[in-house]
Amino acid sequence: KVDCPALPAPPLTLFQEQLNGSGDRALSTTMAFVRMLSKLMDQPELGRYIVPIVPDEARTFGMEALFRKAGIYSSEGQKYRPVDSSTLMPYREATDGQILQEGICEAGALASFLAAGTAYAIHGVPTIPFYIFYSIFGFQRVGDMIWSCGDMLCRGFLLGGTSGRTTLNGEGLQHQDGHSQIIASTVPNLLSYDPAFASELAVIIREGIHRMYELQESVFYYITIHNENYAMPPMVDGAAEGIIRGMYRFRAAKPVADRQRKAHLFGSGAIMTEVLRAQTLLETLGVSADVWSVTSYNELCREGLRVERQNHLAPGSKPAKPYVAELLAAEHGVFVAASDYMKSLPLSIARWVPGPYVVLGTDGYGLSESRAALRNWFEVSAEYIAWAALAALHDTVAVSATELGEAAATLGIDQHKPDPA
Repeated sequence: KVDCPALPAPPLTLFQEQLNGSGDRALSTTMAFVRMLSKLMDQPELGRYIVPIVPDEARTFGMEALFRKAGIYSSEGQKYRPVDSSTLMPYREATDGQILQEGICEAGALASFLAAGTAYAIHGVPTIPFYIFYSIFGFQRVGDMIWSCGDMLCRGFLLGGTSGRTTLNGEGLQHQDGHSQIIASTVPNLLSYDPAFASELAVIIREGIHRMYELQESVFYYITIHNENYAMPPMVDGAAEGIIRGMYRFRAAKPVADRQRKAHLFGSGAIMTEVLRAQTLLETLGVSADVWSVTSYNELCREGLRVERQNHLAPGSKPAKPYVAELLAAEHGVFVAASDYMKSLPLSIARWVPGPYVVLGTDGYGLSESRAALRNWFEVSAEYIAWAALAALHDTVAVSATELGEAAATLGIDQHKPDPA
């Protein structure tokens, strides 16, 4: 018997800084998350229920700003002078600390997440855990415990930091995650998102608090965040529903003379920067390209399968359309998806895309190389995204063989390189 008070979700305007964008300032979605977490902890209604959890390397995620304000919980207080004691934001342990820093122990940190995320049912206390970790050290190392969280109707946010197979450059096999979003899809009540922008992250976190703590639904969240810095744009008007459902049009194309030379580029997470650059490259080559932000392939796929099931159970009635099919129904041209994850993630929505669909991803092992070299190797750079669109348009006879050959030289495409998979 669950007897726990509901917590009202904060207004979205609490995250106005993220909704407005960062102007010319470059920041990562991880930095945006820490600022949002700080805002939540200052909230009179919610602040005392927030449980930040980190197993290791809190400074990697920019959480040192919270040390002085919130403190790191220790049952015995601080018993030594930390090496950074003379800095502006020193490591600080306290008996009333709010942050749980568990040391290099993902299983221990997950146990804390499970305890905090089920406190609503066991103690009638609606604590809201935010567990941030290196994304590859989540499902790959303690996936069984994450399944256990789902099984026990745990609530809260899992944050896969430094996410993506090409984004955490130089770390090779140990850290480069190209599959946590795919493993996340196996947990039935886990909602997973890969936002590209701070505004998307704000909408998702606010919606998560609303569903888990105001409506008290038995779900929890996995959100991948990144360490790549770029200028964050303001939120697109009316985009909130699409962000939550998994997809919206982020930037429309400039029209070109030949209407048949049309492409749609799907971007997500840190690879969105490459997709936006590919849009510019295609425009210089006379191709009109819309950019769509896909915040969750997993949610799009689940919704599509739900709609198909409903249609199969009600033969003869007017069939409903999956959200993706509805969103893209009036679009023509070719479609190219690029993400920092394996190709099977964007392929999960292929049946509802209304035209030729090319998927680019990071199948294969990571390498210790520069970010640009990794994206070129895995063929998710702007040049390879633009090339994929041109090759697909060539298949529809909208681009000639001569033009395609010239584009290969212009874009620096190696048509004989080894398969990274």
